[in-house]
Amino acid sequence: MKRRILILAAVVAAAAFASPADKPDLSGEWKLNVEKSNFGPMPGPDSQVRTIDHKDPSLSVKDVRVGGAQGDATTEMKFTTDGKETANTVKTPNGDLELKTTITWEEKTLVANTKLDIQGMDISVVEKWELSEDGKVLTLNGKISTPQGDFETSQVFDKVAAK
Repeated sequence: MKRRILILAAVVAAAAFASPADKPDLSGEWKLNVEKSNFGPMPGPDSQVRTIDHKDPSLSVKDVRVGGAQGDATTEMKFTTDGKETANTVKTPNGDLELKTTITWEEKTLVANTKLDIQGMDISVVEKWELSEDGKVLTLNGKISTPQGDFETSQVFDKVAAK
């Protein structure tokens, strides 16, 4: 009986210590590697810095984009990684956009599902955030679904500094 209790305790302890390691901390300052990124049919910025503050399940993202066809923009959004829907408003030259996002973990990959309406068109975006093993590259692979069709994007960010 004592042996079973010890084995059960060891399994529970291992699971408790293993879980945080499975979910990487994405905090830090990240610079968009424009050359390695693919924006699909959308215009990309000339440069972008993404600052992430991640204390699971809290996730705050600030983007500063410069240049490109869409011009300069700064956005700040807050999310949770526990599957609860969050709403964020993003200011654009054509007006405010409301984004409704749910984010969950699939092992070490963060999966963001976002819904928005642009000029009466329902758009959905599924984005998978993956951190390289060395923690120096953050890749966001996206699938965007629009009434005109679907396309894929990939944004590659290099770590600048820890947050």
